[in-house]
Amino acid sequence: MRKFMTGLFLATASMLGASHLSVACTGISLTSRDGSYVQARTIEWAYSPLKSEYVIIPRNEPLRSYTPKGLNGLEFTSRYGVVGLAVVQREFIAEGINEMGLSAGLFFFPRYGSYKPYDEQRADVTLADLQVVEWLLTQFATIDELIASIDKVDIVSLEATSVVHWRIGEPSGRQVVMEIVDGVVHFYENEIGVLTNAPGFEWQMANLENYVNLRAGSAPNLTLGSVTLQPLGGSSAMLGLPGDFTPPSRFVRAAFFRNTAPIQPTGKDTVLQCFHLLNNFDVPIAIENPDEHSMPSATQWTSAIDLKARKVYYKTAYNNTIRCIDLNNIDFLKAKYDSYPLDTTTTQPIEQVI
Repeated sequence: MRKFMTGLFLATASMLGASHLSVACTGISLTSRDGSYVQARTIEWAYSPLKSEYVIIPRNEPLRSYTPKGLNGLEFTSRYGVVGLAVVQREFIAEGINEMGLSAGLFFFPRYGSYKPYDEQRADVTLADLQVVEWLLTQFATIDELIASIDKVDIVSLEATSVVHWRIGEPSGRQVVMEIVDGVVHFYENEIGVLTNAPGFEWQMANLENYVNLRAGSAPNLTLGSVTLQPLGGSSAMLGLPGDFTPPSRFVRAAFFRNTAPIQPTGKDTVLQCFHLLNNFDVPIAIENPDEHSMPSATQWTSAIDLKARKVYYKTAYNNTIRCIDLNNIDFLKAKYDSYPLDTTTTQPIEQVI
């Protein structure tokens, strides 16, 4: 057990310790004309291949949280079946959905978030931040149920410099952002439909007002005296949209891409649109880590979850083929708690046309 815990925390610390340098997750959400609601996101890690798995949690599964001292935290039993996409350990679900259609994901939130210190006397109500998604998806059917229960647990970090915040959504299209600052939990209604990393959600929303001049389409001609200035190409009304990969710039870019995207007729069409939009946020490997040459991208995987249809879609840096896990095909009373790699091979399939 001690050897296992040592390996776990070394892996976790390795991933989280440089999170401010290497994590650039971007989340968007879209609604279709038929009422489908999709939450999509990227997940980045630029320092090595990130162990990523899809996880199936059945109903009535006994689960337990880690604390900084080991596997001695909150014990809970799953009320709802869950499918999640996990990193490092199957317990660390980064994005997922339960059979009631509640969906949630974590996004790293360095420097601006802060939890209460771990209290060993309260280990039985302590929940690791990387297991919040696992806990809330197995326990709750709605956002309001989560809000009513969040004060019953102490959320802590497994590694001192790691802090995350969360995006939670319902099939109705309601989405909230949950952040913990100075140990106090805050919920924000997310009507803009995007999330990245630090700073906090309120700051990101205020920063959008710096870009009130941006519009879809082309800018009109401008006459200066006897000289007429004309746009050099399409989308000129978006000139000034930030193109770097910092969290504030990605938030602005995602907000404009998401809110100018045409509304699609169906959930499936919306899922495909989410993947197209998020292609704009793929992080080239050398941008994040010039010393890494073995991976195709720092964006290790991209997911889109249709909350109404209860379907999880994903693609990876190694295989851009979109794959689907349909919760309707899983019997959560009979399924086993298990995890499986997102990629069975790390080779991009190529179709030979001629």
